[in-house]
Amino acid sequence: MNKTTSTIVALALSAGIGLTSAMPANAATFEIDPTHSNIVFLVDHLGYSRMVGQFQDWGGSFDFDETKPETSSIQLIIKTESVDTDHAKRDDHLRSPDFFNAVEFPELTFKSTAVKVTGKNTGELTGDVTLLGVTKPVTLDVTFNKAANNPWGQFVAGFSATGSLKRSEFGMTTMLGGLGDKIDLIIEVEGERQ
Repeated sequence: MNKTTSTIVALALSAGIGLTSAMPANAATFEIDPTHSNIVFLVDHLGYSRMVGQFQDWGGSFDFDETKPETSSIQLIIKTESVDTDHAKRDDHLRSPDFFNAVEFPELTFKSTAVKVTGKNTGELTGDVTLLGVTKPVTLDVTFNKAANNPWGQFVAGFSATGSLKRSEFGMTTMLGGLGDKIDLIIEVEGERQ
């Protein structure tokens, strides 16, 4: 993540989404650019508002084949100690065993398992999220934004994704009832073709 949960994940989406003539003609690997990518999470706080957070240290890559988008894939590795909600005391608590338990479980991962094209520029990306030693499937709605050479000559593909997961399914149950169980995810990703 480089900058904000869940996790997690949505990039792979590139895998199957609206391929255009600007996309590579065959399979290619894209390295995620953390400077221009974010994983953001939102969680309900006592019904008053939704707290926003992100991760500052994460990365990954995705494989994309314009002719066979269903074979595309993505992997993300997120450092849980990098959780950032713009409040130091709260972030320390989130790193504790009550939540991410960052010492025992330093990584949160996402590995895609399937891509389904749903429209010209949209798709569903399903993958396994591993958090606190528990692995569960998560599906993200993905939109393909653009693929082309950027002003510096690098070929870049960009995607946006949204989805959600329930933290209790991964054993993160502290303060349920006060803090929401459902974690909403917003993912923005740019990847450079290798």
